[in-house]
Formats: sequence, C-alpha cells, structure tokens
Amino acid sequence: MNKDQIIGLLIIGAILVGYSYYMKPSEEELAKAKLKRDSIEMVQAEQQKTLMLQDEQKKADATNTKEVISDESSKAEAPASLTNKYGEFSAAATGDIDYVYIENDVVRLKIATKGGRVYSAELKKYQTSDSLPLILFDGDSTIFGIDFFTHDNLAISTNNMFFVPQETEKDIDASTESKSLSMRMMAGDNKYIEYVYTLKPGDYMVNFDMNLVGLDKVLSPTHNYLDLNWEYYVPSQERGKKFENTYSGIYYKHLEDEVDNLSERSDKDEENIRTKLRWIGYKQQFFSSVFIADNYFTNADMKSTTEPEDSKYLKFYSSTIGLPHTVKPNEHHSFKFYFGPNHFTTLKQYKLGLEKLVPLGWGIFGWINQYAVIPLFNFLGSFISNYGIIILLMTIIIKLVLFPLTYKSYMSTAKMKVLKPQIEELTKNIPKDKSMERQQKTMELYKKAGVNPMGGCLPMALQMPILFAMFRFFPASIELRQQSFLWATDLSSYDSIINLPWNVPFYGDHVSLFTLLMTISTIIYTRMNQSNMGDTQMAGMKTMMYLFPVMMLFWFNSYASGLSYYYFIANVITFSQMYFIKRFVNEEEIMKKLESNKKKPVKKSGFQARLEKMAKEKGYNPKK
Repeated sequence: MNKDQIIGLLIIGAILVGYSYYMKPSEEELAKAKLKRDSIEMVQAEQQKTLMLQDEQKKADATNTKEVISDESSKAEAPASLTNKYGEFSAAATGDIDYVYIENDVVRLKIATKGGRVYSAELKKYQTSDSLPLILFDGDSTIFGIDFFTHDNLAISTNNMFFVPQETEKDIDASTESKSLSMRMMAGDNKYIEYVYTLKPGDYMVNFDMNLVGLDKVLSPTHNYLDLNWEYYVPSQERGKKFENTYSGIYYKHLEDEVDNLSERSDKDEENIRTKLRWIGYKQQFFSSVFIADNYFTNADMKSTTEPEDSKYLKFYSSTIGLPHTVKPNEHHSFKFYFGPNHFTTLKQYKLGLEKLVPLGWGIFGWINQYAVIPLFNFLGSFISNYGIIILLMTIIIKLVLFPLTYKSYMSTAKMKVLKPQIEELTKNIPKDKSMERQQKTMELYKKAGVNPMGGCLPMALQMPILFAMFRFFPASIELRQQSFLWATDLSSYDSIINLPWNVPFYGDHVSLFTLLMTISTIIYTRMNQSNMGDTQMAGMKTMMYLFPVMMLFWFNSYASGLSYYYFIANVITFSQMYFIKRFVNEEEIMKKLESNKKKPVKKSGFQARLEKMAKEKGYNPKK
C-alpha cells in the first residue's frame, strides 16, 4: 500500500464520519421516533403477553388431557393403546410432571419426573448481568434422553417417559455430606432404568449412574450401543451478547487425544465423530455444562447453530451420543456432569483436560498464561480483593521483568540515531533510485560501529508473546466477571461512558474510555519512538505505525475493559521507563563508543568464518 492509497483511505474514512454526523437526526426527530417506538413496543408487549397466556393455557390443557389420565374412560382406553406403543414401558408413559431438588452450597439441580433429567441447573454463587439467578439452562429449552428399541422393535425415548423418585424428600440438603437421588423408569416388577444423581459438598461435579436392571429380555439384543440425545438453547448471561457469542461453543475430548471444538465464530458448524470420546462440553463464555464418561462414548454427532440477534438465546447445541451397551440382566454405566464456572484452577483439579474450556491461547501464549500469568494473578488475588489494583500490580511486575529488553531496545535505537548524520553523509552522493546500494553502505557503517539494526526490534518481538497472552487471558478470566473498577462496572466486559444514539459500523453504540485512553497512549508511545529513531524509518512505515492504534480503537471498543486497562497502564509504565533511561543515557558517550568500535577489526561471525574456510579449501580466494 503506497502513500496515495493510505491518504485515499483516510479521506474516505473522514467522509463517512462526516456523512454520519451530517445525517444524524435532530433532538426533536429523535424524541418523536422514541415516542413512536415506545408506543409500538407497548402494543407488542401486550400482544406477546396475551399470546404467552394463551400458550400456557394450551400447555396446561394438553398436560391435563394427554399426560394425566384421570377419568374412567381414559383409564379404560389407555392400557391397550399404550401397550401397543410402549410395550413393557407402557406404565411409564403416563404420569404427573413433578420436580425434585438436590443441592449443595454451590449448585442447585432441579430434576423432572418426566425424563428423569436435570431440568435446570442454578449456580448459587453467580448472577446474570441483570442480577438474576444464573441458570445454565431451563427445562423447556433442553432435552436429555436415551433412545433405544425393545425386543419387539418398539422405539422408546426416556425423555418422554415418567420416572418415579425413590427419595421422598423434595429438598435435599447436601451442605454437610454427599446426597444421592434415585429416579426409576419402571418396566414391570424388578425391571427398570435408574438414574442416580450424587452431589458432594462444595463441588460442581455431579456423579450420574445409569442402571439397567432386569431388561435383558426387554431390550433389543441386536444393538451394541444406546443413543443419548442431549440438546439445549444457550441463554445469554453476560453484557455484550455479540462478544459472549464468540466465546461459546461445543468442546469435546478424544479418549486418547487432545481437546477439540466446533467453530465458535461460525453461525453453523457440525462434526460427526466415529472414534471414542471422553467428554462433550456445552461451553458459554464463563460457564459450561459437560457430560463426562467414566469409560468412553463410542461416537457422537454434534451441531452448533447461532440464534438470531433478537433472541434471548445465544446458540442451539445438540448432540447424539453413542453409549456402549451389552444386553445382560444388570448393566451399569457411570458418568458425570460438570455444571459450573470456566475457572482454570477448578477445572484442572479434575485431571480430565477440562481446563481447555478456558481459552488461554495456543502454543507459547497458553504456556505463558498457564505457568506465569495465572499463578501471579492468583497470588495477588490471595490478599487483594480489588481486581483493578491486582491488574495494576501485575502490570508493574511484568514491566519490571521485561525492563532489560526495553532498555536494550532503547539503546539500539539511540545508536542508530547518533549515526544518522554519518549515514546521510555516506549516502548523499548515491542516487535515491539505487536503494540497494544505499542500504549496503548503511549496513557497512552499522557493522563497523557494532550496531545491530535489528537490535531494537528483537527485544520488542520477544515481548509480543506476553502481549498476545494477555489478549487471551482477560476475556477468559471469570475472576474479572462483574468486578467493578473506577467507571467500569464489569472488567470482563466493555466499559461505557457515553451511549451513542446510533450504531457506528465496526465501532458500536457506546464509547469505551479505557479503549480511548489505550489508543491515545499508544499514539503517544509511537510518537516517542519516532522521535528517538529520527528519520531512519520509511514514510509508509511511519504512517502504518500511527494507523495501527486507530484500528485498535475500533477493535477494542467492545472488548473486555480489563484488557484495555492493562494495555493503557503498560504504556504509561513504558513512558516512565523511557523517560528515566533517556535521562541517564548520554548520546555523546554512545558516539565515542561507536567511534572506538570502528577502529577495531570487524569480528567475523562463526557462520561467515566457516564459509570462508570452505572457500579456501576449494581454492577460492575472495581477495582476488
């Protein structure tokens, strides 16, 4: 991209901004539009309320007529028709919908008699962005059931059948010891499918045992696995739905391999796995529901679909999971559910690879976060409660550790700056169109003076992995969720000081002050670097260096405010370091040292020496 193209792009951008400002409606027009919109919304709300009441009445009528057989005529007709449809499981085809609760101090599970499944899971220590109880999923939006065939080829789905609780208490307190809840779907005397839920104190992990008792003559002998259907709509829990959506997806772990996932940014993605899996996780930005096999799943078909923007849900997850099955009188399968936060330390303690649900970045970025950033963050958090202060201290510590690289980068730049007059004198008689010759002369001077032109870039490049690691760390840190600092109400989401009356493309409908401060400080830092380097950079490169912070203003406006705050503080600390370095660095002393280096013989690199030795052995003399 040349200079003219860059200027053209800037002019187009200025025209677009000016056009947006010019076309902005007046205050009177905005007031009229708001009044009209409020009236429409009021009418729509009334209509929606009426429709909801009608739907609830229809559901109640359907429940009364289809699921609860209460009159004598229904009782007389039921056995024959239900037996033809459900065989030995006909008694489980009807019943009353009821709920049983099992809970500890961190999670509360609502178990439905219909399906015997977890109807909803509430995390007690967390709330939604609207300060409501945090429910991972609600029963009407979820399915969890086993599909199988009987010996006479009848299709049965446990999701539509009724289970009988074996625990009579409806509220089970597991604050002091582990508690279990048994739900049975009967197929006759001593014939049933049993779900057993066990919850330990203070644990988000739920043991889920499935027992098939006396069904060896009931189930089809030709199938060596059972299909489990698990699906639900993912509710939005955070502020900033679009940002939350990019961190939500289906994750899964191969039995003897790494964790993989469906695309989180794609509107629709699916995967058909024909190898064994250890677990499948329905991940949200900060919370997950994970179904785990003690042994393995035989296969799985998974699908993730993004919901429309006006929906209260983020995505729709669905999986058909193969469970190993052998027909015998008593068959037992052990599974687990994890209903809890995506907290790295909590997930890692289970030693199942669940910590991969926290997106810390790949390769070196993940290692830096796992072995440096998280331990430091947890250490500071052990005695400081304000996360804004924790980020400040963490930034200071990181910048102190990186100070030798910052110093080396500054010194390299200073050396190039003091040699600039000599470079100009050396190249003034070489035409500008002979750029290669000019560059060659410049490099010869650098070599004689002992200056490495990459000396300023290399230390900065070594700092880049930490910058990228922090880019992944802050949006994934549940510790920052709903933690306020200064004007930011949630360090895991964007901060807003002004709500715009319209949405600016690629920017948003608000102004993030931390992002604005970060951008301004980055421009100042760029200016300081340009001043230190003088005119040694190409004009096009200078323009790009200023254009990058402006692009960051758009990228980071809806990002986690904790990240923008960190970058802003890092820039301020860098200003201070460069100020003190500049005060103690004498350019005259640098010039004396460089002149002294010129008088010394140029030391050849090991690689160059080996090349010359090989050339001599072949009879080649470079001096001829």
